[in-house]
Amino acid sequence: MIDDIARLAAEGTERVGVASTLDELRSVESELLGKRGALAALRQQLGSLPPDERRTIGQALNDARLTVQAAVDARRDALATAGRAEQLEAERLDLTEHVHGGRRFGHKHLITQAIERLEDVFVGLGFQVAEGPEVEDDWHNFGALNFAEGHPARDMYDTLYVDYGEPGSTLLRTHTSPVQIRVMEHLPPPIYMVMPGRCYRQDTADATHLPAFHQIEGLVVDRGITLAHLAGTIDLFTKAYFGGDFTSRLRPAYFPFTEPSAEFDIIRPDGSYLELGGCGMVHPNVLANCGLDPEEWQGFAFGFGIERLAITRHGVDDMRDLITNDLRFLEQF
Repeated sequence: MIDDIARLAAEGTERVGVASTLDELRSVESELLGKRGALAALRQQLGSLPPDERRTIGQALNDARLTVQAAVDARRDALATAGRAEQLEAERLDLTEHVHGGRRFGHKHLITQAIERLEDVFVGLGFQVAEGPEVEDDWHNFGALNFAEGHPARDMYDTLYVDYGEPGSTLLRTHTSPVQIRVMEHLPPPIYMVMPGRCYRQDTADATHLPAFHQIEGLVVDRGITLAHLAGTIDLFTKAYFGGDFTSRLRPAYFPFTEPSAEFDIIRPDGSYLELGGCGMVHPNVLANCGLDPEEWQGFAFGFGIERLAITRHGVDDMRDLITNDLRFLEQF
């Protein structure tokens, strides 16, 4: 009987190894290990054997069953892997771009080019890059940034609210400043971060405005940070992005989340000015809202529109050209 068990195990393992499909493997498994299989038939004979022989034969049957089961499991994994490979090959799509008839390769959109160039400039100045959600709650978009309920500065932003949660609690972010709050909530200082992204306001599209546009924010939080650090960073950025002949200046302004606040302009080589964005020292209330002690930590922030920066750099007259997808325009950049 021991010989019969060994023979069944060897033959069964061999049959399992040559099974070419999962259905064929299931059939072999049923014949060998099922309730009416060959090993089960031998097990039914154990009751007629003497106790000592019963233990020996029982152990041999268990070993044979484990051997065959291991072979079945290994073959099933191999067939499944091969089946997945065949399926992937059958579903494979050749997405190789072929150029015929003098067609040119596509390239990145002007806005994408501007974002990547800005990121490169600021990473070169020692900053990191962060991102955040475009659908925000009122706290991160306004409350934590020192906009009180009913604050008139909220009216500047022409907010698009989302039908989610309590009325007025969820919105499409109006600026990328909420990412500053999320960074300060989750990262301990020192913080040197820039945050590019898309924003939304109820603006009518014209030559200088779009309802969906891009901004990039900068945030520095460290000990001993002053307005001089802000002015120096703005000037370094201006020269790195526009060229060494450009400089910058700061003009007093008001923003709820910075104090003091300023608008910054770039000064072209011909002496003309272009307003680029807003900046200032992070308001102590904003630091406190993020769990930072304003007596220990100071910071500055700045932000500007990427579309405006792109059209200025490339001499585009109308911002709407960026979104009309006219190839005659896009192919120029």
